[in-house]
Amino acid sequence: MGTVHARSMDPLPMHGRDMGVHPDDMIEVQEAEQETKQEVLENKDVVVQHVNIEGLGRTKEDLLGYEISEVFHAKNLIDVMKKSHIARQKLLRLGIFKEVEVVIDTSDGADALPNGLDVTFEVTEMKRLTGSYNTMVGNNEGSMVLGVKLPNVFGRAEKLTFQFSYGTKETSYGLSFFKPQPGNFERNLTLNLYKVTGQFPWSSLKETDRGVSTELNFPLWRTNHTLKWEGVWRELGCLARSASFAVREESGHTLKSALSHTMSIDTRNSAIFPKKGALLRINQELAGYTGGDASFLKEDFELQVNRRLVWDSVLSASLWGGCLLPIGGKPSSIADRFYLGGPTSVRGFGMYSIGPQSEGDYLGGEAYWAGGLHLYTPLPFRPGRGGFGDLFRTHFFLNAGNLCNLNYVIYIWYILQINVKLSLAECIRWSYGAGIVLRLANIARLELNYCIPMGVQSGDRICDGVQFGAGIRFL
Repeated sequence: MGTVHARSMDPLPMHGRDMGVHPDDMIEVQEAEQETKQEVLENKDVVVQHVNIEGLGRTKEDLLGYEISEVFHAKNLIDVMKKSHIARQKLLRLGIFKEVEVVIDTSDGADALPNGLDVTFEVTEMKRLTGSYNTMVGNNEGSMVLGVKLPNVFGRAEKLTFQFSYGTKETSYGLSFFKPQPGNFERNLTLNLYKVTGQFPWSSLKETDRGVSTELNFPLWRTNHTLKWEGVWRELGCLARSASFAVREESGHTLKSALSHTMSIDTRNSAIFPKKGALLRINQELAGYTGGDASFLKEDFELQVNRRLVWDSVLSASLWGGCLLPIGGKPSSIADRFYLGGPTSVRGFGMYSIGPQSEGDYLGGEAYWAGGLHLYTPLPFRPGRGGFGDLFRTHFFLNAGNLCNLNYVIYIWYILQINVKLSLAECIRWSYGAGIVLRLANIARLELNYCIPMGVQSGDRICDGVQFGAGIRFL
């Protein structure tokens, strides 16, 4: 936490003979002394008279008042230390300070109380302009990211960021502005201006998106919500001369204007190697009612439950699903449909190589589901336990899923529901296998699995044997 001074809290003196004391008795005396001191620290009432912040430059003081206000409510020294530590974490979370140190001292001055304390936060602001270079791992792809950031633009934790990313399948650059609500950092607004060019070899498709979006993030009870509007000018083209007619037919320019809402509940202790907890994420997207060529309603969800077993093993179950309903008689676009298959979803199949296809190009589907059951265990004999070895886990899995299009004539819900149920229950692809999983910090993971695909249908591309996967989101 920083340097802590508490001049009025000296150890209590010990009296008695110091000769002929057994070592075990000395340990008991030391423990009693520590317990007595702890009791004094916890029980002695104190008053936080002043909270000072030193080192401010362009930061507005009213912003920080929300983050440190709880320190004034502390009743004893232990409480002051805890609340000061929490306030320090909140200040660092704002992303405007490079360092934050805490100093707790007795009060001085004419108005000082006998039990008064002063708390001082010594801060070091970030530079007005910072740069960054890093690598990023996506779903079975990697990229190099260069960024320029202007933190604390107007003095209230705003952030202006320019970012360029060059990857194996995607190149992008964008400008974003981030503005949190003072006193409630989780409630924030983000504006984005971007251009993204991606290649999708499984569909012989390339896509260039030029767009603008705005996002509002806010917590509600135990859930987190995101409201988003996005306007995109999309340019679709063929990645190769051998592209199928179905892909060529989709080529051209389209405009998409969509409203979306995402709700999530995440009680997992880790997003990469969870040992307990659950995740529920539900997303709805409505396109066409605010303009543009694309008109559809899209719903999808993600559910994951983790439970710790004996010998540090973890049993994990996952379920994904989604449905896309075209509106106004317009067919769905290849850029909006769902895709399934690959080392991050239904293992043992090629990347996004399940479902409708034309001349070897996979076109995606309007409805899908996928489920997985996983058993994670430590490496046999626990090599490197407590260190490097804890980054690895043994992985046993069973995956299943399906993807299809909605073939309906009359737009009546029960007909659509029956059709989806029958289509998704037919020709189920599934696989099983085992492998090794490696955690990269707490941002991504690598998998090397031996897969045995089952339920293979005509046109599916399989990976029978060893399959490598990298990403941040796995089934």
